[in-house]
Amino acid sequence: MGQVDGFLKFGRETPKRRDVGERLEDWKEVYKPFPELKLVEQGARCMDCGVPFCHTGCPLGNLIPDWNDLVYRQNWQEAIRRLHSTNNFPEFTGRLCPAPCEEACVLGINEPPVTIKNIENSIIDRAFAEGWVVAEPPERRTGKKVAIVGSGPAGLACAQQLNRAGHEVTVFERADRIGGLLRYGIPEFKMEKAVLDRRLQQLAEEGIVFRTNADVGVNVSVKELQDNFDAIVLCGGATAPRDLPIPGRELKGVEYAMDFLTPQNKKCHGDAVTGYEPARGKKVVIIGGGDTGADCLGTVHRHKCDAVVQLELLPKPPEGRNESMPWPYWPTILRTSSAHEEGGQRDWSVVTESFSGKDGHVTHLNCARLEWYHENGRTNYRKLAGSEFQIEADLVLLAMGFTGTGYSDLLTQLGVEKTAGIEKVIANDDYMTNVPGVFAAGDARRGQSLIVWAIWEGREAAVGVDKFLMGYSDLPSNPQLLGRDARAGAV
Repeated sequence: MGQVDGFLKFGRETPKRRDVGERLEDWKEVYKPFPELKLVEQGARCMDCGVPFCHTGCPLGNLIPDWNDLVYRQNWQEAIRRLHSTNNFPEFTGRLCPAPCEEACVLGINEPPVTIKNIENSIIDRAFAEGWVVAEPPERRTGKKVAIVGSGPAGLACAQQLNRAGHEVTVFERADRIGGLLRYGIPEFKMEKAVLDRRLQQLAEEGIVFRTNADVGVNVSVKELQDNFDAIVLCGGATAPRDLPIPGRELKGVEYAMDFLTPQNKKCHGDAVTGYEPARGKKVVIIGGGDTGADCLGTVHRHKCDAVVQLELLPKPPEGRNESMPWPYWPTILRTSSAHEEGGQRDWSVVTESFSGKDGHVTHLNCARLEWYHENGRTNYRKLAGSEFQIEADLVLLAMGFTGTGYSDLLTQLGVEKTAGIEKVIANDDYMTNVPGVFAAGDARRGQSLIVWAIWEGREAAVGVDKFLMGYSDLPSNPQLLGRDARAGAV
């Protein structure tokens, strides 16, 4: 490393968020620009640690110490080359990934870890600003055609890799715009869609064909794909929501989170979603304490809701690591997003038992508190006697995770094997399903997961497809990461 004692000289610093009052009046990203000199100092904090555990924390296997050092040396062009060598879309991960790499940082054993995520994001934004990110079409074409179903991070990563291998790639997207959950699942304040569009422009210039409003198995036949393509890759994101089948679920005002978030993203695009601010002046309850719940939280704040409560079934996490989650494992700790900073209440160990309403519309949640306990090596919960209480609500958003991609009919038509319960396509280590020439990656194969896992799976599936079509593959691969979910740093 260029400055071996940098971690002793400089403390951890991250970009400041814009004032809450200012950012609640728009849909722009919440972070302020970060000075270049500060970035150089943060790059200098990366230690000469010998064994960089950040690599085990990152599913993509990013060369993190390399580009940290290159930022310290202000060699930005080489930094983006190293970053792009393992990650097709660092501008997405730099904004949306929870940064398991930082939790595995060696410096994090007893000091605040290196600001890996911010350095990554700064490298790619600098590269776009300087014009270093350009189309890289293949020098030759193989004559093979690949259809990719789904245009989220897994589908786009798979498409770019296969296109650069020389195959003709067409991406099918059932929505009216390309991007999958990046487009309609992520609010503008977390990632402005201009960030997505600039990357899509590069992919189109490289020769990838995009088809929107193309719901394979519905208005695009499976036979069309089978007749016209040499391979099919299923990359649909997890969009089938987990329901809460309790009394009163049928009341108006009880909605799935994605049904609430998608129209707002369309409105930010300028679509005619007339008067869409359903949380304005209302008492809102969000059931679910994860990222989707936080996305809803930031959105209802911008709608100027009257009040908002976010409920979580699980107990409140600790503020920091404890004996059950030592370094470098991913810790389940209390995390506060920009949306939580903007207001509202959070409550844990709460179960919603029923909804009450008037004239067919929800008015209250009937809840109770839970007690969590350990028995026979398992964690379980029970309702605390006499703990029942009510919460007023005009709008209830269900953000409790997802149970699959919603492609059940397509999978049946293809004859692809899938798991019971939470719907996941069954595929081998080369990502091919039981149907020869049909592959799966991302949420479609592993279930709801992180964007870094989606991109990595898209890249690895591309290797499997390339081998299937050509008998070999020169595409880069990190197969040692297979099955690594339970290892140190993995999420």
